[in-house]
Amino acid sequence: MSEWVTICRVEDIPRLGARRVARDVGAAVAVFRTADDGVFALLDRCPHKGGPLSQGIVFGHSVACPLHNWAIGLDDGCARAPDEGCTPRFAVRVEAGVVALDAAELRTLALAPPAAPTGACSAGGAGA
Repeated sequence: MSEWVTICRVEDIPRLGARRVARDVGAAVAVFRTADDGVFALLDRCPHKGGPLSQGIVFGHSVACPLHNWAIGLDDGCARAPDEGCTPRFAVRVEAGVVALDAAELRTLALAPPAAPTGACSAGGAGA
């Protein structure tokens, strides 16, 4: 059974925006809110050049990296064609308007420096 860490309330995340969650080790996690109140979490690093996805523009179920406008899927963390590469995704739970992330993933997922983009999508975790 997973242990969940409360992050915020859904309304604390700007609609079509993100909230950045710092970690003790590793890059921060970006928690996104879509227009239809879907909540997703990705490593706050674009797979292309490491741009801060939390500063990107959310559209549909994607975010545009603020550096080079790559579209990254919020549900899988993968760049949309013709671009290639993925950023890790984190499991999200929303209950009674409260957003939580999996504690084990926050402690262990994506702690190493990013690897070069590969093209194959193998991001871990799950979105809501």
